[in-house]
Amino acid sequence: QVQLVESGGGLVQAGGSLRLSCAVSGRTFGSYAIGWFRQAPGKEREFVVSITWSAGTTNYAESVKGRFTISRDNAKNTVYLQMTSLKPEDTAVYYCASRARGVSNFTTWGRGTQVTISS
Repeated sequence: QVQLVESGGGLVQAGGSLRLSCAVSGRTFGSYAIGWFRQAPGKEREFVVSITWSAGTTNYAESVKGRFTISRDNAKNTVYLQMTSLKPEDTAVYYCASRARGVSNFTTWGRGTQVTISS
């Protein structure tokens, strides 16, 4: 089983930056890709971005393209989400999740980290 722990959330002003981390442990060989998702109060959880461990292939939601950057450190089993030009609408709990090879869904989730952007 894979375990994921997010960190790096906080309160920043609009226009500011934050870097989130997702530390992956356990049976990490079972993880093919890591995705970041977010859920704002009263809204459904939405996909933000994902990256594959091997090739580093990324996929971004349109709402964050040009502002967020995902990266991974395979040696540390950690995925980062650099967020810049933050907006109040980016306020949400951010979750990272793992997807196994050959599986279409992200099935293992962290507990999330709160990101709050003040206007």
